Amino acid sequence: MTLLFQITDTAHKLADTIKNAAQAAGAPKDEIRFGDLLVKGGWVMVPIGVLAILGLVIFFERYFTVRKASKDDSNLMIQVRASILSGNLESAKAICRNSNTPLGRMLQKGLLRIGRPIKDIEGAIENVGKLEVSKLEKNIGILGIVAGIAPMFGFLGTIIGVIKIFYDISATGDLSIATISGGLYVKMITSAAGLMVGILAYVGYHILNIMVERVILRLETDAIEFIDLLEEPSK
Repeated sequence: MTLLFQITDTAHKLADTIKNAAQAAGAPKDEIRFGDLLVKGGWVMVPIGVLAILGLVIFFERYFTVRKASKDDSNLMIQVRASILSGNLESAKAICRNSNTPLGRMLQKGLLRIGRPIKDIEGAIENVGKLEVSKLEKNIGILGIVAGIAPMFGFLGTIIGVIKIFYDISATGDLSIATISGGLYVKMITSAAGLMVGILAYVGYHILNIMVERVILRLETDAIEFIDLLEEPSK
């Protein structure tokens, strides 16, 4: 009987040990917060964060500006055409002035040059068009710079992380994971953050350029239609 009690007691202890070990293995570890990861990246994360904010501000500001300029102006062309064919140039000028769009400003400049040779009118419209395109492209180049600089800061963080790893090893003589983990944090986090900001800025840069190119194509098409309209009475 005594032996049976000893075996039973041992089995219970073994079961408790296995249970406790399983609970310890399955216990949730402390979750790593995103903010803590950024802090681990060190001071290099500051310029990367500034570049990220700058890129977002420029992208959304230019996006809504270009989008506003790319709205359909077909109704404007119809009104201007009707006013010109009816001989009411002042009405056509007022329509263009009140539209407050790149196309409206281009057509208004052309209407102000009516009476001069067609080449002069084309030149005036082209000059205004260049100014309008320049306004649309404002600060887009900065987004391209952000796309190139951000990964460089990430690479700089990688170099700093490697330096930290070797410094810690030389200072402690310890090659354990605990010694090199700090440098690895800096290395991986800054690289990932720099690449992420660079990729987003690169994509945003090309999206804005595509939008501007579409606006340019539409302005050129409408300008040609306007010149053809002015030449119609002389045909």
